[in-house]
Amino acid sequence: MTFSEENYLKSIYHLTTSLDSEVSTNAIAEMMETKASSVTDMLKKLAEKDLINYKKYQGVSLTENGKHAAKMIVRKHRLWEVFLVEKLDFSWDEVHDIAEQLEHIKSEKLINKLDDFLGNPTEDPHGDPIPDAQGRIIAIEKQLLSELTANQSGICVGVKDNSSDFLKYLDKQQIGLGTKIEVVTKESFDLSLKIKVNSTELTISNKIASNLFVKVL
Repeated sequence: MTFSEENYLKSIYHLTTSLDSEVSTNAIAEMMETKASSVTDMLKKLAEKDLINYKKYQGVSLTENGKHAAKMIVRKHRLWEVFLVEKLDFSWDEVHDIAEQLEHIKSEKLINKLDDFLGNPTEDPHGDPIPDAQGRIIAIEKQLLSELTANQSGICVGVKDNSSDFLKYLDKQQIGLGTKIEVVTKESFDLSLKIKVNSTELTISNKIASNLFVKVL
């Protein structure tokens, strides 16, 4: 596959995972930041390679071949993110764009050795699961912080939004993977939360709470 084909396949995989259904051409175009006509051309190529199921004006889904190929791209991306954070001291808001480039390396042997070198991690620095060499994924028990009510607590286990701006905001609030978050109060008007982090109280919007995954205690 070309880099472009891999990027499309990965985008379809992420959309399928989040929507749990077939995805539309427009949804892919929005994620890829391109025109729907360009997406249609690429979908035809991926369908010819038996990577997706595609019929015009209908949703797109991955074939078994496509799903495995997408998982291997995601595997490379997330392993490189672990390497950059753990071994090269990058911060979690710096690694996504670099991993976007490294994920296209073709050597399966290199990636498997990288996996072993890192101790076979099951999740990346943002809490997302890493597929193993066979494409298996260990599910992480989690729910959004926005779903918690007053007096509930949870451990931060991931983020829905891994943009640099959001991760930098979390760093300022001293929120990271493993951080205990206690919900003090929840406003009925705008669903904003007053939370306690490291004995410090702060108020966060529903938008922020809707982008933080926690494991309820």
